[in-house]
Amino acid sequence: MILVDDGLATGASMQAAARGVRRHEPARIVISVPVASRATCDQFRDEVDEVVCAVTPAPFYAIGNWYEDFSQTSDEEVRELLERAALSATQASD
Repeated sequence: MILVDDGLATGASMQAAARGVRRHEPARIVISVPVASRATCDQFRDEVDEVVCAVTPAPFYAIGNWYEDFSQTSDEEVRELLERAALSATQASD
């Protein structure tokens, strides 16, 4: 299982995700993020099989500081993207 997030600040949501996935006994759990604090990445090294943190800037203040556009994604946009992905997957299997 590969868990991906836009970045890790405290790591609380990723920790909850990793623990939830672990209950299903996957062969491996990999966490992958584009930006995170080094300390937060390090705290996961004993909890999952692999941690990929592309950039660990110091000082690390906030995830949003490392994005040109860090605006929130609306529920409607997420639904639309999921519907589009489902349609593409259906068309690809036909």
